[in-house]
Amino acid sequence: MPELVTLGETMAVFNPASSGPLQYISDYKRLIGGAESNVAIGVSRLGHSSGWISRLGSDPFGRFVNNFIRGEGVDTSKVIFDDEYPTGIYFKEIKATGDVTVFYYRKGSAASMMSPADLDEAYIKSAKILHVSGITPALSENCKQTVFRAMEIAKSAGIKVSFDPNIRLKLWNRQKAASVLREIAAYADIVLPGIDEGEIIFGVNEPQAVAERFLELGASVVAVKLGKNGAMVVTRDEVIESPAFDAGRVIDTVGAGDAFAAGFLTGVLEGMPLAQVAGLANACGGFATTIVGDVEGLPLRDEIEALINKKRLIER
Repeated sequence: MPELVTLGETMAVFNPASSGPLQYISDYKRLIGGAESNVAIGVSRLGHSSGWISRLGSDPFGRFVNNFIRGEGVDTSKVIFDDEYPTGIYFKEIKATGDVTVFYYRKGSAASMMSPADLDEAYIKSAKILHVSGITPALSENCKQTVFRAMEIAKSAGIKVSFDPNIRLKLWNRQKAASVLREIAAYADIVLPGIDEGEIIFGVNEPQAVAERFLELGASVVAVKLGKNGAMVVTRDEVIESPAFDAGRVIDTVGAGDAFAAGFLTGVLEGMPLAQVAGLANACGGFATTIVGDVEGLPLRDEIEALINKKRLIER
């Protein structure tokens, strides 16, 4: 059974071949995009078992998404294929500056129909970590109930709950997001917020203050992601400032937070000291920024170890 279990929506992504307004783009590359499945894939690439729970449409996009994730070594046996509702899709628009705007077509998707009845309690209880994000509860009321039920199952079995707020303001407003995400955080053992998310949820923008708010809600460890400044990891007993990892020229920051989460949770699974956990997470996040794509930049174990140890991989 998987060491890490997660749940959420993964969509077919259409990545433009060139920058410019979306209305003038006609050439796209089809990829996948989903924060929770990114983390599951990242953990798998780093050498640990993971499982992903979701609903997909019984359509070509659903089969594509499932086959891709399963092909990365993630267990998809708990994915439900829905004959009535479709797989969600989204398009990226890349501006000349490199900034990305996302256009979602996910309302009424199969994943938005997830319900607590879809959950296999024994499957969740067999894991070491349940990872959830703030995206899934924003999709629908029944998705929100599914996330809370999954956390209740995990907590009843002593399974660690990991939480990445991953706020998407295109899905709900700031006030609703802040309220629900504070409720979720009360279940979490590990919280992985960005500094901007801390400001939305608590109205504070100083890293240690953000972390302390999550600790007050019950978390045991909080890793505040600070972009080019690395991360601050805070517990009730220590504060660790972990510098960003310079992996090379930054090309695409999409997926870096998920790579950070995968590295952090891998370190937790392996019982590393927190400073080492933070270092691995920052290295994974840094690596992800050097490659275009949501999942394409998630490193393999030998790649990240070579980067950390500054060894060159044997390529020929």
